[in-house]
Order: sequence, then C-alpha cells, then structure tokens
Amino acid sequence: MGNPLYDTLFGRHAGQDTVFLHLPDGSTLTHDAFLRMAAQYAHQIVHCGLKAGDRLAVQIAKSPQALAVYAACAQTGVIFLPLNTAYTPAEVAYFQENSGAKLFLCDGKNADGLAPVSANSGARQETLNADGTGSFAEMVAGNPDQFDTVERENNDLAAFLYTSGTTGRSKGAMLTQGNLLSNAQVLTDVWRFTSDDVLLHALPIFHTHGLFVATNICLLSGAQMVFYPGFDVQAIIRDMPRATTMMGVPTFYTRLLERDDFTADHARNMRLFISGSAPLLAETHREFEGRTGHRILERYGMTETNMNTSNPYDGERRAGTVGFALPGIDLRVCDNQGTELPQGEIGTIEVRGPNVFKGYWQMPEKTAEELRDNAFFITGDLGLIDADGYVTIVGRGKDLIISGGYNIYPKEVELVLDQAPGVQESAVIGVPHPDFGESPVGILVRRSGETPDTDAIMASLGDSLARFKHPRKLLVVDALPRNTMGKVQKNVLRDEYQGLFAKG
Repeated sequence: MGNPLYDTLFGRHAGQDTVFLHLPDGSTLTHDAFLRMAAQYAHQIVHCGLKAGDRLAVQIAKSPQALAVYAACAQTGVIFLPLNTAYTPAEVAYFQENSGAKLFLCDGKNADGLAPVSANSGARQETLNADGTGSFAEMVAGNPDQFDTVERENNDLAAFLYTSGTTGRSKGAMLTQGNLLSNAQVLTDVWRFTSDDVLLHALPIFHTHGLFVATNICLLSGAQMVFYPGFDVQAIIRDMPRATTMMGVPTFYTRLLERDDFTADHARNMRLFISGSAPLLAETHREFEGRTGHRILERYGMTETNMNTSNPYDGERRAGTVGFALPGIDLRVCDNQGTELPQGEIGTIEVRGPNVFKGYWQMPEKTAEELRDNAFFITGDLGLIDADGYVTIVGRGKDLIISGGYNIYPKEVELVLDQAPGVQESAVIGVPHPDFGESPVGILVRRSGETPDTDAIMASLGDSLARFKHPRKLLVVDALPRNTMGKVQKNVLRDEYQGLFAKG
C-alpha cells in the first residue's frame, strides 16, 4: 500500500546527494542528509508515544529542522499541526486542547510561558530551536537514520491547518494526503517546475503558501530552495541572479520596488514570480513589469483547499484577476441557495475537487454548513467569472456592505481609491450608521512624502461610482493592519472605527 505523501514527496529522494536547501550561512543540505535527519525525528516521535492519526503541534521558527518534523510526521502517519509563531500562549492553549495534540514542540525561549498550557492540555512539551538545538534535538541524536515508513492511504489525514478565526473560534481544517499531493502535482505541472529550478523561499512554513505549496512543489519536482528565515529584501536582491522562481505575498514585491538598487539585471535569470495570500494591486503589476520585464502570476487559494485557480503560465496574466480554475477543480459562482449565477454576476465562489479538505475537526455542524452534499465547498469569497473565463475576487462575504438596502462590494470602491493621487492603497469597510444600517468608509494609505486630498478624491468619485457606493468618510493612515501573510485585517479596522457615526 505504501505511504503516498511520504513516498511521492520525500522518499523519491532517498540516497540522493543533490542539493535540497541553500541556507543563510552559505551552507547547503542535501536530500539524503535531510531524509536521514527526518528519519531520526520519526523514531523520536514514536518514542514519545505517538502513532498514526495522533497529532503533533509545532510552534517553532522556520528552519531545516522544522521541515524535518513535517517529513517525519508524513513518514510516521502522524498528523502535522504547524502554528503561527506569533500566537500567544492563550491562543496556543485553544489549538492544543482542540486538536488533542500529544506532542508539542516549541522554541526554547518560549518554553516556560507555554509549559502550563501544555500541562493543562496533556501534551508532552519539548523544545526545538532554529539552530537545531533543544530538548527534542538532544533526544534525537542517537536515533537510527533510517525508519520503516508507516503505511497510509490517500484519504488518511496528513495535517491540520487552523483558520484565522476573525469571525469566531478558529476551525481546524483536516487535510488528507490526497489533498496535499493532488495540489502539488497540478501546480508543479501548471507552473512548469523542474529539477533545474531554484526557488527563493522567504515565506513562513506554518501556512499553506510556504509549506504545502512552495515546499511540496520543490520536493515533487526536485527543485532547490534558497531557504530564508524570513523576508530580507537585501538578501533576496543579492540571491535573485542565481534563482529561477520566487513565491511571495504582495508586500514582497512592493518592498522590492521601493529599492532603487533592484533592477531588471537582478531578475535576468528568473522565469517566474508568483504572488498570493492577499490581493496584488494592479499598480504593483504594472510597476514590477516595467522594472523587470516580468508579469507577476497571481493565484487564489485558501486554508481549506490549498490552490484553486491560477493565471496562465502562457497567455495573459490579467491584473486584478486570479486566472482560471486549476485542472481537475470545478469552480462556480452561486447565490446563497447554491444556485449558479450567470456569467459576470457577483456571488459566492464554490469549489470542488481533490484539493478540497475533509472537513473541520470536531465541528460536524460547521462542516455541513460549508461543504455541500455535492462536494462543493462554500469558500465565503465573493467573486465573478468574466466573459473570458477569468475569476475576479471582489471580497469576503463578511466584508459585503449593505447600506440603505444597497449592496456595496468594497473591492470595487478600493480599485477607484487606489488610483487617486497620493494614495498607496486603500481599504473600504462598513461601519454602523444610524440611518443606513451601515455606511462605507475609505481608509487611505498615504504615499511616502505625500498627503492625499480627501476632499478632491471624494469629489472625483462621481465619475466612476454610483452615489450610494461613495464612502461617507475618507481617513488617511500610514499603514493598514495585516496578518502574517499580508492580508488586510478588516475586522481590526471595523472594530477601530465602529463608533464613527454614533450619535451623541
């Protein structure tokens, strides 16, 4: 029977002395050395009492060792649960308790603060630091560097990823071996990855983008990774001439463009720049293409599904869209009852395919709400499909503004505000209003050294937007609140400005 995930991604490289990772200190790690490390970790996971189907949670810094824990979980059949390194002990407590994790690996500097949390949940706590030290590493040292891979099937769970929880308690998305493999295989083909590629990897690996997209694709294709602990614009510029691809969030690209020393010459060896996890401004598309000659490829995915769509490798990469549904994935736009809408109409995006998760851990009611009987997953994202088949995301369903009975899609207003003089970017939110229920408010980020003229911007909106779509107020700020993957946290903005129109 084998173990599809481990055999396909990791086991294929057994005994290979080819380079897998280029590390910040200039050293490299081969596939063989990595797999031997992972096998030692696998032995220790079993020694700690875990068996296939048990959960192992990690809140550790990005490192080769952190990836080895992922590989070891795949090899033992243990469910891997990576946690955001910014989570507080109170947040970690929920994830430990909800998942029932038997083993929790954390950074040594946080161990004391997390010890009561682990003790309360019953999880065994060990440490694993970015430099490879820690109590777990010490226990691993004498273990054999070969491990008999545990048999698993495509439908067996491989990982839990918890949603951000901006509208309630985070939900544990259950991802199977087949979910992860199918997506990696499709993306490797669609984006033309081969063993000749070198990926600049500056993404975190507690998120699907950096782990189940970037890393899995490189494992499947045999591509190498330049493995940064975080995004360092100077290091990216330095290393770009020896790379072929990069995956990033929009912030990566805007920070590159802020550097005068970033030129087309740096990108001369690159074949592909990919952006995701948050919308990329059309202006960033244009400016990056003007600077480098490369048009960024934007795609669309989420925790529960990994990637759903992509702009084409060959053909027009259309700014403001996320391209077409990936091969093997069905995508439709529906009303609230699940009836498919005509082309061009805005509705809720639903997807179906081998990439779609199995459901939410210990939340059967929530699973039933979001997974239809016909296997379509209700994403909660609002979008449309244009006449050419390109998918455009216009916002989250919870971000829809209903003012005086009219539906207002924030993205439509933001596209106009983003073009205004002195505006770097914008966010439009709905704020409670005594007369209209709620009204739109525009939050404008000023360009460096400029101050947007809000009166002039407000006066110009009539040329582009119906009156009911006009923000009632425009506010200028230095930056928008974002999560670790660069997504604007509109819930934070709504909380901050909820009393803006309060009477009295």
